Amino acid sequence: MQQQNNLGMATRKANRSQTRIYGTVSYYNQSAQGRVVDLSATGMALELRDAFHAAKGSRVRIESDDLGFLEGTVMWTRGARLGIKLQLSTNSLAQVSSYFRFFHQDHKSTYQPG
Repeated sequence: MQQQNNLGMATRKANRSQTRIYGTVSYYNQSAQGRVVDLSATGMALELRDAFHAAKGSRVRIESDDLGFLEGTVMWTRGARLGIKLQLSTNSLAQVSSYFRFFHQDHKSTYQPG
């Protein structure tokens, strides 16, 4: 379920919603705090506060009070941002659906490309 943007980069087809979900992403023995800036049923973009070294294809775990525990694969990195493709399971779909049903309010991103 991916398409390409005008730069030839793979993008998600699923509708994205801007969020302000705070959480922690972990990869092996490192973790970084940040926030989910956009979320869809299939993936998310994270803006991190701390250095985080995970290459494309790395399996990561995201922990958030709003979403619980989710697992996914790093699809891209740009500076302090990560693109994560979620590992789709009935549990992860239920967690994301529950967030949208009970907690979500669309937020504008404050991210300014540098």
